[in-house]
Amino acid sequence: MDTHDKTGAESGAETAQARHPIGVAARRTGLKPDLIRAWERRYSAVVPQRTDTRRRFYTDEDIERLRLLRDATREGRSIGQVADLSDDDLVAMIAEDEAEKEEPRGPSEEGVATDVRPAIDDEDAAALGEQILQSCLAAVRRLDPQELERQLERASVALSRIFLLQRLLVPLMHSIGDLWQEGSLRPAHEHMATSVVRSFVGHIHGAQQGTQGAPHLIATTPARQHHELGALIVAAMASSEGWNVTYLGPDLPAEEIAAAVQQKGALALALSVTYPPDDPILTEELRRLRRLLGPRVQILVGGRAVEAYRDALEAIRATRISKIGELRTHLDRLRSSPSET
Repeated sequence: MDTHDKTGAESGAETAQARHPIGVAARRTGLKPDLIRAWERRYSAVVPQRTDTRRRFYTDEDIERLRLLRDATREGRSIGQVADLSDDDLVAMIAEDEAEKEEPRGPSEEGVATDVRPAIDDEDAAALGEQILQSCLAAVRRLDPQELERQLERASVALSRIFLLQRLLVPLMHSIGDLWQEGSLRPAHEHMATSVVRSFVGHIHGAQQGTQGAPHLIATTPARQHHELGALIVAAMASSEGWNVTYLGPDLPAEEIAAAVQQKGALALALSVTYPPDDPILTEELRRLRRLLGPRVQILVGGRAVEAYRDALEAIRATRISKIGELRTHLDRLRSSPSET
């Protein structure tokens, strides 16, 4: 065998070797390691070799296939739709997508954002969200704000904004609150986590702009309600749904809230009530708020203490939001029937 043939044979054998750990596969494909594992576990998208200690190693062909799957899912297909396709079929599909992009298009629909992250189905997103949630809690226990920020940024890349707000941040803050109340976390842990999450959610809210002509929503917490994250998450959620949102921060008296609603001509007011569950002053504040606003403005109230104020909320004809997912339903209804109260 001459030198050229020998070199080619060795090169081919090396290509077939599983010599890349998952970190290298992730870096070369731009896919998160958790996503690669999920694609492997549920769809056998690639089948890496394992060492005696169960570490994954990937061939060059595995990495190329992951790149093809990444590109095929970027146009909105789920991994389940493409995982069984051959590499040749994937190449043809991607070529069709590229040709489609080059065709002239009309103006895009105003106010509709494009999400370019690879599509993953609900089960994969739930598994990844749970894994990130546990990593966030571990960072909180270690008083490690940098790691908490890193995990939240990781989630912002891998998960849709609605999933991030509804299925990660809300359970995270509930878990932190529960651990604090049972004594597993000190106040310092809770304050650190709140500071990091507040900054993160504030960035999400600040990056969103409502659709031109969309209705306005005010988000805040009433007097003596100092925990603002629920209201901030609501503000970010409503912004993501295309509303024009003004976030006022926490602990505002009824007169100030009503003045802001009137100045902005807001269709809806979102309040978060968290603690305590038995504040008589809050009950009176809610009644005063309805008198000042009149019947037209829809009041949406959520938070961990919302059920404790059920009677007061019914008396002022406010809508209770027991789960953050309900907020989207009510916002959609208000936009389609703005005259309803």
